[in-house]
Amino acid sequence: MEGEHMRLHFTKMEGLGNDYVYVNCFKEKVEHPSELAVRVSDRHFGIGSDGLILIKPSEVADFKMDMYNADGTQSEMCGNGIRCVGKYVYDYGLTDKTSVSIETLAGIKYLEFTFGDEEKNGRKTVELVRVNMGAPILAPEDVPVDLPDAGDIVQDYPIMVAGKEYRITCVSMGNPHCVSFVDDVDNFPLEEVGPLFENNPIFPRRVNAEFVELVSPTYAKMRVWERGTGETLACGTGTCATAVACILNGKTEDEVTVKLLGGELIIRWDRDANIIYMTGPAKVVFDGEIEV
Repeated sequence: MEGEHMRLHFTKMEGLGNDYVYVNCFKEKVEHPSELAVRVSDRHFGIGSDGLILIKPSEVADFKMDMYNADGTQSEMCGNGIRCVGKYVYDYGLTDKTSVSIETLAGIKYLEFTFGDEEKNGRKTVELVRVNMGAPILAPEDVPVDLPDAGDIVQDYPIMVAGKEYRITCVSMGNPHCVSFVDDVDNFPLEEVGPLFENNPIFPRRVNAEFVELVSPTYAKMRVWERGTGETLACGTGTCATAVACILNGKTEDEVTVKLLGGELIIRWDRDANIIYMTGPAKVVFDGEIEV
C-alpha cells in the first residue's frame, strides 16, 4: 500500500572508527540506496555513519559489496569497510570459509580471517582481517589525475593549494588518492585544505586526500579527507595509498604501520608480486532496525 513503511534490519560496524551501516541483502531489499545512505549517515537524525554498505550475492566471487558515501554518491572500495564485510559474512553465518572473495567496483578482493577469543553462535568470531588489495595503480590517467607533464607517475609533484606548495604522490587503490607529506599532521588545517584537494580541477573524479607525518622507517601518522564524506577516523584504501607513497619516495620500508585517528593498520607492499596487503580490525557496534 502507498505510504506503507517497512522495517529494515541493519548492523552498524566500524574499522578503526571508520563506521558504516551494513545491510544483508540476502535477507533485506534496498530500493533507493543513495537516498538511504544520506538518511542513515546523518549523525543527528539518522543512525550515524560514514556511509552505507550493502552485502549482496555475487556471480563472480563469494559476496558482493556495494558502497555509498554519506552524501549518497557511490564509491568503488573501502578498505575498512571490506574488512567489516568479511567479519559480517563469517560471524553472521553467511559462510564457513576462513578466507573469502568479495566483488567490488574496484575488482575482486581476497580476505583472510584471524579469530579472537569471543564467540558467536558457538564459534570464534573474526578479530582481524587481512585483505589482498591488489596492485597499486600509478598511471596518471588511471588514478585519474590530469597532469600531462608529470610523466608516468605523479610522484613528489609540486602543486599550489591556497597559496602553499604541496608535493603530491597520486595512487589509485580502485579509488583515487593524493598523498602529501607534512611536518605536523595533528595540527594540520585539514578542514580548510581537504576540500580544496578533493575538488581540485586536476582530479576529474575528485580525490581522497591524505596528509602524512613520518615518524620512523616503519611508522607513519596520517589524517584523511575522504571525497563525499570529509575527515574520517580511518581510510583503508587511503592507508594503502599512503604506504605506497612512503615507499616510492624512499621514506619507509616495504612494511609500515600507519597510525590513524581511529587506530593502526599494517600495510605491506610485496613488490615482487606487486600486491598490497592490509591487516586491521573489524568490529560490530550494534544491530538494529529502521523504518524505511
